[in-house]
Amino acid sequence: MLKTLEGKKLSDEIKAKVKKDVAELKGNGVDVGLALILSGNDLASKQYFNSILKAAEKVGINVYEHILSPDVSINEILNLVNSINKDERMNGLLVFFPLPPRVNARRVVNAIIPAKDIDGLGAVSVGRLAAEESTFQLYHDDLHATLTDERRILSVSNFLPCTPFGVIRLLKYSGVTIKGKNAVVIGKSLATGKPLSLMLLAKEATVTTCHRSTRDLAFHLKNADIICSATGVRNLIKGDMINDGAVVVDIGVNVLGDGKIVGDVDFESVSKKASMITPVPGGVGPVTIAMLLENTVRSAQRSELLTV
Repeated sequence: MLKTLEGKKLSDEIKAKVKKDVAELKGNGVDVGLALILSGNDLASKQYFNSILKAAEKVGINVYEHILSPDVSINEILNLVNSINKDERMNGLLVFFPLPPRVNARRVVNAIIPAKDIDGLGAVSVGRLAAEESTFQLYHDDLHATLTDERRILSVSNFLPCTPFGVIRLLKYSGVTIKGKNAVVIGKSLATGKPLSLMLLAKEATVTTCHRSTRDLAFHLKNADIICSATGVRNLIKGDMINDGAVVVDIGVNVLGDGKIVGDVDFESVSKKASMITPVPGGVGPVTIAMLLENTVRSAQRSELLTV
């Protein structure tokens, strides 16, 4: 029987804890702040921006909006990032993609200091993930159980990429076993595909990463127990391409002309063969947003402990 993996319940649980932590910090005279940088006219980015803005306000996090013109230069963005790095009012910084074509996104992301890189995409954060120096965070519940709050907070000096980590947490929350499974990740972006492959490896899955040059995508999908797609290509995956009983995680985002959001997966045909599937919207997205807020408050808690 098909199970739809909706992220709202997990997201609500994370945000409830965040709201409590924000209130405790405010009681100690510490406000939690999140900086957002948006440039360009990408519809998906604008919707994502507005969703984070609303979610942050509901949990009591102060949001500092920086909306830049589409012709902004890389020097202007880097100067803004450096300013936010030094601003103690802001505990986290999130840059929305895509950036203008002439702006080197990697330079911008790497300019964010690790303590404020709440999306975990800077070279330090990704490098530590690849070196398995931060993968202990994947065992989130065990970490909470074995460490005191102060030791847990201080042990996290950088953050894991939120979207792939959100996939891992949603799978675990839904009772999906990763260890020993064949997992296929479609897409090799630095934001999602690459770090998700590394996380699944750390959880002891056998991982295949597919991309635009992969020959015969269906061949790889037919052997997969877990399929995670993050390409932004509408209806890339159809029901006749997957194995019976596969768990399908759709991370793709496509905004249609009427404003409707769809993913990479042909939901109607795939849902007839999958055992579990995430909807778009409403699957991984809400968990990603909740984790961005969680990382912001963790950054604030860590700053408070380090200044005591």
